[in-house]
Amino acid sequence: MLLLKKPLLSLALAASLVATACGFTPVHAPGGNGHALYGQVYIATPEQTSSRGDSNAYVLVRDLEDRLGRGGNGAYQLDLTLSTRIEGQAITAGNEITRYSIIGDAGYSLLRRSDGAVVASGTETAFTGYSATGTTVETLAGESDAFERLMRILADQITAKLYATADLSTPSTAAPAE
Repeated sequence: MLLLKKPLLSLALAASLVATACGFTPVHAPGGNGHALYGQVYIATPEQTSSRGDSNAYVLVRDLEDRLGRGGNGAYQLDLTLSTRIEGQAITAGNEITRYSIIGDAGYSLLRRSDGAVVASGTETAFTGYSATGTTVETLAGESDAFERLMRILADQITAKLYATADLSTPSTAAPAE
């Protein structure tokens, strides 16, 4: 057993040195994007193209605020677009749909408020599903839960992309060349 511990310890030490040498910075460490963004992002209400009303927007913003903190007066603004659609997935011989998929697309753009520069943007897509084989109440509860799970997945994806790709370096204050 002792023979296995030394190679594993050596491997772990080598991996940490390689990660340090490549410029790796933990997201939530001082200087990381997670640390810099937490509590500094005002999340705007998403523009929507779905029939679910404001409940999806509420859940998406709530989940993003859980991850990024509330930043009403923060240095950044996150603009969002949200669209969802429902597609039948399992159809019986009697032409009844017994399973649905909900597909969601969330576009995001993180702006630096001081100069309006876009520091990160993109679109995330995800899907969830629910069964329609129970009672009406079970089906509606399943649908509602699926929408909430979808918004949680989209919030996770957006947050991960912001942590990984946002260029939070301060704008250059050098005078332009003439």
